[in-house]
Amino acid sequence: MVQFYATFLILFCSTLLSAQRISERKLAREIKNIPELAHAFVGVHIEPVDDNKVSAQWNEDRYMTPASNTKLLTFLGAVQTFSKLPALEFTIENNRLAHFRSTAYPLLLHPFYPDSLLFRFFKDRPVWKYHVSKTAPTPQGSGWSWDDYNYYFAASRSVFPIYGNSVTAFKKDETLNLIPSFPLQKDSIQTKFERMRQSNTFSFNPQNWSTEDTLNRPFIPSDSLFVKLLSDATLSDISFASQPNDSLPWQTLYTENETSLYKGLLQDSDNGIAEALLLMIANHHRGIFSPEIAIELLKARWENWLPDPLEWVDGSGVSRYNMLTPRSLVAVLKQTEKHVNWETLQILFPKSGSSGTLKAYTQLKDVYAKTGTLRHNHNLSGYWESPKGNRYAFSIMVNHFTAPTAEIRKGISTLLNRIQKKLK
Repeated sequence: MVQFYATFLILFCSTLLSAQRISERKLAREIKNIPELAHAFVGVHIEPVDDNKVSAQWNEDRYMTPASNTKLLTFLGAVQTFSKLPALEFTIENNRLAHFRSTAYPLLLHPFYPDSLLFRFFKDRPVWKYHVSKTAPTPQGSGWSWDDYNYYFAASRSVFPIYGNSVTAFKKDETLNLIPSFPLQKDSIQTKFERMRQSNTFSFNPQNWSTEDTLNRPFIPSDSLFVKLLSDATLSDISFASQPNDSLPWQTLYTENETSLYKGLLQDSDNGIAEALLLMIANHHRGIFSPEIAIELLKARWENWLPDPLEWVDGSGVSRYNMLTPRSLVAVLKQTEKHVNWETLQILFPKSGSSGTLKAYTQLKDVYAKTGTLRHNHNLSGYWESPKGNRYAFSIMVNHFTAPTAEIRKGISTLLNRIQKKLK
C-alpha cells in the first residue's frame, strides 16, 4: 500500500509539473501546425513572473528584429531612472526674468499628449533666457530609413522637442491650417501633404483633402526655431542666454503627466517619446543628450541578469540594427514588474481587443502586451494572468515573413491561446 501511494504521488507530481511546462517538441509541432506561421521564423519564450522556471521556449536564444518591442527596454530604463519625470530645469533671477534649460522632456505643446502644467509655467513669466545645451543627438537614429523623413513616426530627435517636432494640418472653413504655422503652398502633383526634404516648406494638394483629414508631418528642428515657436505660443519674450551658466541655482519642475507619457509610449507606440526618454536618461546621469550614452549605461546596469547581450541602437525600434532574443525581452518584462506594480502595468500597457496597438488582437483575452512591427517582422511581448491568478511574461517574435501582418497576428493569437490553455 505504501508503495502504491508513493507511485501515485510521483505520477501526480509529474503530471502537475508537465502541465506547467510545454516541451520544445510539442511547441514546435504547435507552431508548424498553424498555417499563418508555417513560413516564418518564430521565437518564443515564456516564464512565470515570480519564478525563473521556463514554461515554454522555442528559438528563445536567436537574435531577431524587435521593432517597437525595443520600447520595452526604454520603458524599463525610464522607470528605473525616474521616480517622477523632470520636465524642465529653471532658475528665477527676479520677478520678471527666468532662466531655463532642457531635460529633453517631449510633451511641450505635443499634438497628442500636451503638458498643460509646463505650458502654463512658461506663460506665467514674460521674459525667459534659454540656455542651449553643448551637446545634441543626431536628428535621425542609426539604421533609420532616410525616406521616412515625411512621416510622423520618424520625427527628428532634438534637445528640446516642441509640438512633438511635427506640424498638424487640418482643414477649417475651406482653409488648410498648420499648427504651428509654416510656409505652405499648393501643389496639384502631391498625393496629399508633404514637406520638402531639406527645408520646412510644406505643400498640399487641395483636390485630395477633405474636412475630415488631420495629418502630422515632421519639421526640421533647431534651437532658433524652438525659441521662435515657444515665443509665439506663449507670447513671452524668449531669447538665448549669452553664455551657459552652470553656477546658477537650478531647480527642477516635475511633470504630472507620467501616465499620459507612458501610455503614449506603450499604447500608441510613439517613437518621439521613446527617443526623448533615452535623452532624458543620458542627461540625468551624465549631463549629455546622447542616446548612445543612455544605452551603454543601461546595458552595463543590466548585464548581471540579461541572458544575452543586447544589440540595441535607438529608443523606439525604428532601426533595423536592433537585434534582441525572446528570452531577453522576457527578462526585461520581469525586471519591469519589479519596478511597476501589476495594477499600473494594466493601465499603461495596451489590452488585447481593447486599447492601443492591441485593439486588433480581438481573439486574445486579458493580455497586456507591446506589439513591434516593421516590414516582414511582427512581435508581441508582455503579460497575461491565468484564471488561477498566475502571471506570465512572454515574448512571441515572428520575423522574415511575406504574408500580410493581419495573418501573422492571427497566427500569434492562435498560438498564444493554445499555450494559455496549457499553462494554468
